[in-house]
Amino acid sequence: MNFLRQFRAAPNLLTLLRLFIIPFLVIAILGGRFRSAFALFVLAGVSDGFDGLVARWTRQHTRLGQYLDPIADKLLLSTLFVVLTHMGLVPRYVTVLVFSRDLGILLIATLLFATGTLRDFRPSLLGKLNTLAQIVGLTVVLVEQIAPSANAGLLREGLLRAISVLAPISAAQYAWIVFRRMNAPEPMVE
Repeated sequence: MNFLRQFRAAPNLLTLLRLFIIPFLVIAILGGRFRSAFALFVLAGVSDGFDGLVARWTRQHTRLGQYLDPIADKLLLSTLFVVLTHMGLVPRYVTVLVFSRDLGILLIATLLFATGTLRDFRPSLLGKLNTLAQIVGLTVVLVEQIAPSANAGLLREGLLRAISVLAPISAAQYAWIVFRRMNAPEPMVE
């Protein structure tokens, strides 16, 4: 499938929708409209889950989708961390660790896509755990703005601490995996 046709694949259109949601999510947060922000965040999450299902149902797995989906995820989460830090809702050190990790992954993904160097681009178990912690952490931060509670505050603090540990560890693991795969000997063709 040529590059432009890959953009029209249904799963990739859902991924592009997720990217389209990001500026409106930022506007809602900066405007203090946390109910709207939460609804947009949920919509982005649903589109993320649904694009994978659509790809399987329609058998529209594309090379672009392999790269675009994680890029959209990283951009969404990193943007939320930056905006919520600007609003004073997430500590700066957490955002610096998350943003540094995700920027590194985005740069590597872009380089690998442009050069066609590495096609196997699956996240590691620690990477998935880190992403889950980020999603739950951001959800708690947004929900806490809608319905504040002491329990939500404790949960938020615990999740943000976990993220600050998982982000650099998963980044190091990811770099190691990519390095190992790129330096693995070529399989012999007989």
